Amino acid sequence: MSRPVFPSSPASLRTLARAVLLGATLLAALPPAARAQGNLEISTPAVAAVRASMQARFAQLEPLLASGAVGLTQDGRIELRDANLVPLAQRAGAGNLVAAENADRVRLYREIAVANGHPEWEADIRNTFAQRWIDKARPGWWVRTAQGGWAQR
Repeated sequence: MSRPVFPSSPASLRTLARAVLLGATLLAALPPAARAQGNLEISTPAVAAVRASMQARFAQLEPLLASGAVGLTQDGRIELRDANLVPLAQRAGAGNLVAAENADRVRLYREIAVANGHPEWEADIRNTFAQRWIDKARPGWWVRTAQGGWAQR
């Protein structure tokens, strides 16, 4: 078994110390999202349960997304964009679907952060998911812009 080699002279130690300090400074200068490179595909029983719930709901949400009644937001949620596109008898159900989906999304971000051992990463994980969902939005779906308006993909 080989032994690690450590600098032996004071000059070498100072150089090593400066390099370590520089690396720590550069790391601290990175935005939190760049530092928080957690495993977004991590699977725990809690994460799996949330994902299963979201998958089961998607068949009901997809027509609302396709019609433009529901849109994606910049904060990783969905929103009832135009209730007039939903028949009156189905509006309460659409509102309940949106609320259930948003509750699961919030829970998903939290559970992934906790599973990575960094609950403080929740906001970064939410932002990453928000951008991924917007990037993967199907043509015709609506997305809330950073300025607060809506744009169709």
